[in-house]
Amino acid sequence: MIIGVVTEIKTDEGRVALTPAGARELTSLGHRVLVERGAGLGSSIPDEQYAANGATLVERADDVWAESEMVLKVKEPVAEEYHRLSAHEGQVLFTYLHLAASRECTDALVRAGNVAIAYETVRLPDNSLPLLAPMSEVAGRMAPMMGAHHLMRPGGGHGTLVSGVPGVAPAKVVIIGAGVSGMSAATIALGLHAEVTVLDKNLERLRHVDTVFDGRVATLASSVLSIEESCREADVVIGAVLVVGARAPKLVSNDLVAQMKPGSVLVDIAVDQGGCFEATRPTTHSDPVFAVHDSIFYCVANMPGAVPATSTRALSNATLPYVVELAQRGWRGAVASDAALAEGVNVVNGRVTYGPVAESLGLDYSPLASVL
Repeated sequence: MIIGVVTEIKTDEGRVALTPAGARELTSLGHRVLVERGAGLGSSIPDEQYAANGATLVERADDVWAESEMVLKVKEPVAEEYHRLSAHEGQVLFTYLHLAASRECTDALVRAGNVAIAYETVRLPDNSLPLLAPMSEVAGRMAPMMGAHHLMRPGGGHGTLVSGVPGVAPAKVVIIGAGVSGMSAATIALGLHAEVTVLDKNLERLRHVDTVFDGRVATLASSVLSIEESCREADVVIGAVLVVGARAPKLVSNDLVAQMKPGSVLVDIAVDQGGCFEATRPTTHSDPVFAVHDSIFYCVANMPGAVPATSTRALSNATLPYVVELAQRGWRGAVASDAALAEGVNVVNGRVTYGPVAESLGLDYSPLASVL
């Protein structure tokens, strides 16, 4: 198979979809890997490392898209890339898509008539998300650090040191959601010596939180009332809610934000799926925050893109086995033999094959079995 890797052009995105180690694995199996020149520079990976491991360097992104049977990316195609989606008939696109939050991207993929497989909806029998987990870990670990920075007066907050000092109380950090990102956020927030509370609807998850942190993190069953009460007292609120493949529920209203402490900070990890705060809108690392009432919102849509040297390697470690499977078997053979990968197929030949995306966007749904 001819596999293409292109430079990410989303604002402030430095990750790349394949490492030189991944290129070596694929070329050693007889596949051809095309890498757009400079694609790895944002992750501190020079072109020479790709070339030394069997990849062919290509000058133009258009040529990579036109020649490749499968294109690997990190983020969903942006408007400047839509014309490239139909450059190669029958092409497979393997990347994060988050289509439930983007009608425009969904429409572009439907028009292209190719196959779009989303990292974030590949799901194992235990309901875990192996390709989303590494970036959820990165974003979760970043969230308390971003909250702590913006809680300081130069960051726009009310001037509180998140850890406190002897004789002065630490900041109160509230985390909504006890999944992978929420647990990662709790780990760092606790390490920063904050007072940490985690909310979730799933009591088993809360028991897990209590066990992992040995009772040092407070847990609350999530409800409208518990969210309201927790947010009113919070210095930092981290939204870490996930509904696989669908839009995130809006759990923190603007009315509630108006009741929070002036200078408090809200970090929405769920922004890629539409966000779990009413006022959430995507921001960038160059311009990460905006004010709502007297609070600061941090809603960067590609948080792991700030640490691409780490994120790229973590992502490629997780995706490479699936990339190899797709290359070796072709997409039809791969999804027929791997139910987890089959759940990642979102669009095929102009039809939406992932139910939550179709439902979120009001589109017709075609079960994958009907197009295989």
